[in-house]
Amino acid sequence: MPDMLTIDDFKKHKNQDAFMSILKQKVDPERLEEILYSVQYEKELLGLQAELVDLQQWVANTKKRVCVIFEGRDAAGKGGSIRRFAQHLNPRSMRVVALNKPTEVEKGQWYFRRYIKELPNPGEIVFFDRSWYNRAVVEPVMGFCSKEQYDKFMVQVPEFEHMLYEDGVVIIKFWFSISKDEQERRFLSRLQNPLKRWKFSPVDKQGQKKWDDYTYYKEQMFGKTHTIFSPWIIVKTNNKKQARLESIRYVLSKFDYDGKGSSAKNILPDPNVVQRYHRMINQVE
Repeated sequence: MPDMLTIDDFKKHKNQDAFMSILKQKVDPERLEEILYSVQYEKELLGLQAELVDLQQWVANTKKRVCVIFEGRDAAGKGGSIRRFAQHLNPRSMRVVALNKPTEVEKGQWYFRRYIKELPNPGEIVFFDRSWYNRAVVEPVMGFCSKEQYDKFMVQVPEFEHMLYEDGVVIIKFWFSISKDEQERRFLSRLQNPLKRWKFSPVDKQGQKKWDDYTYYKEQMFGKTHTIFSPWIIVKTNNKKQARLESIRYVLSKFDYDGKGSSAKNILPDPNVVQRYHRMINQVE
């Protein structure tokens, strides 16, 4: 077993190459690779987050309205990515929206009403941790809506989003795509971690059992709600850290903000990770 690193190891190295030589002697190769990847990830993330700060300032100055939607199966990494997006942004012109199940009063209202109230104001960015697309996938799979409600939603949602587009609201729709095996692994990890056990809900329990049902409704959603003015962007998320970086890059790439590219070396998303939906595309799932 490799020796443990000591304080002296950190003090006596003269440069990066010398310290790397010490690490290779004392750290297991696989563990060393993980450490180096994490260091590189944190460095890239910080640069991209600085770009997000520049983007936010530009959005505020130009009074743009930006709505970023995160959809995907349970445990796909939506919440973790949103936290990295929002971590260093000014909360005065940024919000994260994660609505609870509708109240009895809201159930009697037009479906989109509760979401309209949460749309961005001029100069604001809003991140939706799930959105009106609950009715496209989760609700029909779990029996939370009727067929009539589902059919009405699928007809109305392109019209609803076209109205938002015409009114100047920028909508970015992410679908975080995870494999069945990886979802199961993350579910088990949540159950074993007392700090994350709260994330595992009764709906999550059905995620694996109803995998094929989710796939069917997901494909219906893509086919009927992917439009030129509001396309679906699919992010492969089996690698959480990679998905976070590439989804941030995608958002940055969509705007011509002041100082673009000054903080991060690369702000163009990897097309092997982030892909615009196409009806013939082969998904991870």
